[in-house]
Amino acid sequence: MTDQPSWKRAVTSHDVARRAGVSRAAVSRTFTPNASVSEQTRQKVMKAAEELGYRVNFLARSLINQRSDLVGLVAAGLDNPFRTMQIDQLTRGLLARDLRPILLPTSRSEDVGRFIEHLLQYSVSGVIITSDAPPTQLCEECASNGIPIVLINKGEDIAMVDRVVNDDAAAGRAAADYFFDAGHRRLAVMAAPHLSYTGRQRRKAFIARSDELGAALDVIDVPINDYQSGFESAETLDRRGVEVLFCVNDYMACGVVDGLARLGRDRSEAGVKIIGHDDIPQAAWGAYQLTTFAQPCDLQANAAIDFLASRIADPSVPARLATTPIHLIQRASA
Repeated sequence: MTDQPSWKRAVTSHDVARRAGVSRAAVSRTFTPNASVSEQTRQKVMKAAEELGYRVNFLARSLINQRSDLVGLVAAGLDNPFRTMQIDQLTRGLLARDLRPILLPTSRSEDVGRFIEHLLQYSVSGVIITSDAPPTQLCEECASNGIPIVLINKGEDIAMVDRVVNDDAAAGRAAADYFFDAGHRRLAVMAAPHLSYTGRQRRKAFIARSDELGAALDVIDVPINDYQSGFESAETLDRRGVEVLFCVNDYMACGVVDGLARLGRDRSEAGVKIIGHDDIPQAAWGAYQLTTFAQPCDLQANAAIDFLASRIADPSVPARLATTPIHLIQRASA
């Protein structure tokens, strides 16, 4: 006869309270962050919970407290290593605050209404949006439903919505200054002109500073700020005789380096001098050695979570803005 699995009833807080000789309320306080409970009671409850194999049912608790402690992370462009770095910092930071991230990957072609429905159905405690892909409609609808929103690297000012932004203007200007100070009088920038808020800001600042310096300028427009766009644009750079280039992110800059290598452009001799942005892990690889501006994912994550936690506590606070600094990492590409 085949052995059948033996199913057992899930352990409840009542069971733990009975084993520990305390009230159910004491069990609840023990597993509630910052709740008041004596150390003696805490030890009894934790010992009983371990013996019984008890785990807190956070979803059930959310039905009682009308707060799930779930935080929606809305992100696009997950193929970009920078986005992976960003999501990693955010998820770790949220978990450290006893908040539980739920990732909703999206793109510009998807129906935003579907994401709004998901967020509302899960009764999330807040939302962090890390990309330009979801339009302002998502932010406005969530805010109107009382869900705190924090935007990272998005440009729109929306009532009751906090923002954390990278100092993209400083990066664009510093890149132009770097090349000009090295003696170059013909500068170039590569970016998608319409999509990414961060890319547009860096592109705009680089162009403005180049004009102030009186430098000649090549603007290489691409459809998307990604690896393939950089790779495919290498022939354009070669044809135009570009000598120095600011790529608005490292992901695209890596594509440029590989595209130029395919054309036989040796960076150490007649190759293009390149500055990127983000300092993704690949930027330090031997094949790239990108000079780049580091964007502090850790500072951005902490600022975003601070904003979110304070708005959960007091939804009426005015909209706030935090700007995080950049700094140049010098490597062999420039």
